[in-house]
Amino acid sequence: MKIDWKNKKVLILGFSLSGKAAARYLINGKLKMENGKFSVYITEQRERKPEDEKEIKELESLGVKIEFGGHSEEFTSGVNIAIVSPSFPLDNELYIKLKNEGVDIISEPDLAYLESDTPFISITGTNGKTTTTALVSHILSTQYNAPACGNIGCPPISLVNDNPDYFVCEMSSYQAEHSKYLQSKIACWTNFTPDHITWHKTLENYFNAKAKLFGASEYDILNGNDTELMKWKEVNNKWEKSNNLFLFDKETENSSYIKNDAIYFKRDGKEEKIIDLKDCSLVGHHNYQNIMCGVIIGKLTGITTENIRSAIMSFKAPEHRLEKVREYNGITFYNDSKATNPEASIVAIDSFNNQNVVLIAGGRDKLTDLKEFCNSVNKHIATVVLIGEATERFEENLQNNGFSNIIKEETMESAIDKSIELKPDVVLLSPACASFDMFSGYEERGKIFKDYVLSKR
Repeated sequence: MKIDWKNKKVLILGFSLSGKAAARYLINGKLKMENGKFSVYITEQRERKPEDEKEIKELESLGVKIEFGGHSEEFTSGVNIAIVSPSFPLDNELYIKLKNEGVDIISEPDLAYLESDTPFISITGTNGKTTTTALVSHILSTQYNAPACGNIGCPPISLVNDNPDYFVCEMSSYQAEHSKYLQSKIACWTNFTPDHITWHKTLENYFNAKAKLFGASEYDILNGNDTELMKWKEVNNKWEKSNNLFLFDKETENSSYIKNDAIYFKRDGKEEKIIDLKDCSLVGHHNYQNIMCGVIIGKLTGITTENIRSAIMSFKAPEHRLEKVREYNGITFYNDSKATNPEASIVAIDSFNNQNVVLIAGGRDKLTDLKEFCNSVNKHIATVVLIGEATERFEENLQNNGFSNIIKEETMESAIDKSIELKPDVVLLSPACASFDMFSGYEERGKIFKDYVLSKR
């Protein structure tokens, strides 16, 4: 479906990366000013900041009209199409008003899908989606123009005019919730664990937002070892007697799985060995799952086995995701700052066996259950160094689960210094918490960790 933009008033909800990219695309190619009237509006609830000024000036010079500090009648009346920024809340008064008025509310990935013939490869999941997206782009780029985009940082609408062969798009639950038109060529669900309940209100809503991406695609890929996804598969008959469903980490007629310390691919029962685990550039079972996703997508898009194997071997993990920082005085440091919930930290913790590991954890508590986190710590961690607002609850839960080797520190730097004093084999930053109590985001948290570790001489 192509949108007829003639005489349309478009309102973009939120001065976000994706919102600004949508405005640039529309004003440059679709919605020019006519008789001094604006066609593209951006409305933002928060106050204007000094760092916004450069982009405000640029967009206004193109003909975009922008407001901060609320949503005025001038901006919100007579709207034909609204493009919503990913985290814009569903219970916002403006969102409800536009919906009740019958305004077509779409996501920025929707816009890219409607404006382009380029097929989408949509990758979602609570954890692992960024690494999987980057890896799939790396694999496909051996034969195609297949940029990584979406929640990974680059809005797909900004790539439409480049006419890529594929959009390899990381889809957050927010983007999936707001999308109503997007139909992927391939949709992949890495895993499902509780997260973002504050925004979605219920766990069921969070699950259903991601589930919207599946069923209309040519191929769907699910985690065969994820209990919730397999329960959903069993009650969902859309894949009955169909060969468009592939599982990873579980051997079926159409799947990718581990056998004999190697990753295999099977389609219609025909098996092929892809790569030995020892040759993979990523470590840990969660990363092997990411690789299995990449193998399936590579095969479904016609990438040769040789190119898949070489791409897996040359791939480097995205920053802040179990990223090896350096070795110093016999200690290996890993930055896993992107682990903003206990489930993400568990997969990092479980990657280490028979080593003396110090875990730096803590931050702004998401108040999710810590039982499995504590179990993993008991199995794999020698010492936990806690920082941030969640310190007391994490300490209490760890102690109640029989783990008492806990140190509390006030800063990231002092946590690193204390960890070094213990002379472990590994220091792992995997916080299991959001970062906003001490940092602007997980990126800043990871950068401070890395910079301080790299400064050691």
